[in-house]
Amino acid sequence: MRGAPRRSDSASAVIVARVRIGVLTGGGDCPGLNAVIRAIVRKGVDRYGHAIVGFRDGWRGVLENSFEELTIESTRGILPRGGTILGSSRTNPLKDDGGLARVRENMRGLHIDGLIAIGGEDTLGAASRLYESGLPIMGVPKTIDNDIGATDMTFGFDTAVQVATDAIDRLHTTAESHHRILVVEVMGRHAGWIALHAGLAGGADVILIPERPFDIDDVCRLLRRRHSRGRYFSIVVVAEGATPSEGTMEVASGPEDEFGHARLGGIGQRLEHEIESRTGVETRATVLGHIQRGGTPTAFDRVLATRLGIAAIDAAGDSRWGTMPALRGMRVELVQLADAVRELRTVPPEDYALAESFFG
Repeated sequence: MRGAPRRSDSASAVIVARVRIGVLTGGGDCPGLNAVIRAIVRKGVDRYGHAIVGFRDGWRGVLENSFEELTIESTRGILPRGGTILGSSRTNPLKDDGGLARVRENMRGLHIDGLIAIGGEDTLGAASRLYESGLPIMGVPKTIDNDIGATDMTFGFDTAVQVATDAIDRLHTTAESHHRILVVEVMGRHAGWIALHAGLAGGADVILIPERPFDIDDVCRLLRRRHSRGRYFSIVVVAEGATPSEGTMEVASGPEDEFGHARLGGIGQRLEHEIESRTGVETRATVLGHIQRGGTPTAFDRVLATRLGIAAIDAAGDSRWGTMPALRGMRVELVQLADAVRELRTVPPEDYALAESFFG
């Protein structure tokens, strides 16, 4: 790795090495990623005089030496854009025995002094393990699921909740017009933050989250109670990772990715069938899917992502590797990367109890 001044072949000349910082975006795309990249490049180049190297498609770019030089000019106009100009993938650099050696070799070959990995639990989990193996790496938290530990909120979450809330608002009119029960499936593998917040904001009648296994009989009881009160339509919001109590309802799972996560999706359709057959009320499911993490980020997410990007490049300039900028209250602080990936940030029972007051 470089960092100290290098001497040229001529003993009389001393060449100061320019610091080169790598950046990657891994996992699912997320509104606000480009704002982070822009902030890192803008301050890294303007204030510190760093060279910024963007690896394409997450950890795959590091493993395959696929990269591009990022400049202020190449990152102009990306603040409001969704997705990531660097591309992304769910590649696990530690899945193969030779992954660590390749990452180390490619970083050395490109004279990368340090790497900023922007991602969720999997991307940052790999970053933490690589740092523990001696590589200069830090993280920036990103996930619409809002489930990264050691931070109060991640960018992308606010946008996803707004998109889901808008969809629920629109579905209310159809549900009421046709006297139907509408099931809205939102993202959330292990944490039900999107379902909880969008459900509360959209006035859902039942909210189902991964942290609380549900009994389908209880769900149908709440819906029947609502109908008995003269409200002949209902909205059920369910996180994709929500599961029924053991033995109450069958569910299916798909193939696993490189981090061992099964492909989710389908709980909405299962609930559609079960609720209609048990209540006799016409039921339809809507799966929002990738709509939640695409498109323009909200103003809140743009500002949060920018603040995290600035904090990351400042920390990199101070060689604070093995850390992650986190939102604590209204302030951005550095935390240990290992603390951030130790456990997921899930919905606490008291937050769900608040929502239960409005069920049925």
